[in-house]
Amino acid sequence: MELVKLGKKGQVTIPRGILRAIGIQDESPLLVEATADGGIVLRPAAVYPFEMYSADRVAEFERENAVPAALLAKVDRVIAKKKPS
Repeated sequence: MELVKLGKKGQVTIPRGILRAIGIQDESPLLVEATADGGIVLRPAAVYPFEMYSADRVAEFERENAVPAALLAKVDRVIAKKKPS
């Protein structure tokens, strides 16, 4: 356990050894939570990039990933053959 000091602006410096021990690197985003018993919990925050797609882009994805009608017909014929009479 290490002693740290609360600064005038409410800032605390976490010793580098503790950060390394739990795998937190420099300038990592953290989530802060207060517990019912007066404790403070810091957790690494996961940051994931995301993209917003326009309706045109979604339609393009759907066209590229569409199953050809000939293949669907072939699958239907195979399923029909396997159904018990």
